[in-house]
Amino acid sequence: MPNANHPTLKDVPVPADFYKIGKFSRENSVGYLMRRIVQTMVQTVDRRLEGHGLTQAQWTPMFLIHRGQASTLAALARDLDVDPGAVTRTLDRLEAKGLCRRERSTEDRRVVNLALTPEGERSIEPVPEVLCDVANHLLAGFSQEEWQTLMGFLRRMATNAEQLREHTCGAADKQTK
Repeated sequence: MPNANHPTLKDVPVPADFYKIGKFSRENSVGYLMRRIVQTMVQTVDRRLEGHGLTQAQWTPMFLIHRGQASTLAALARDLDVDPGAVTRTLDRLEAKGLCRRERSTEDRRVVNLALTPEGERSIEPVPEVLCDVANHLLAGFSQEEWQTLMGFLRRMATNAEQLREHTCGAADKQTK
């Protein structure tokens, strides 16, 4: 019986037939090119934020907390797609630096809410400008229309990736039961 949380094989889009065994090259691999772009972006942003004492492992969760996109450890782990233990260690470091704090919920003692300290808020201030500047440099030479088209393609790929992950995880879950 299909589980609402895990799509069936028929729910996963039909794969394209662009890559062929024996003709596959790293230079034409979507994954390789995307990884190179992300690595360059992270390294450049990290260099630009070095003077503020922030690394990608720190500014990313702080930015999500600041924007109200992740107010609990569980939400932060889910949004970052990392193990809650790794998030706890990052929060420990941020708390030790005086950049964030954990506050037990008054409504539900099991919930720990996250907040930036005033120092954390000041530390995160340059992040949006740096992210915009680096992203705009990566998009040099693109027209507004090309950028919108690219964003649509990337969103479609992200949707396909999520469906594939859900299908793969669902299949792995069924094998372990």
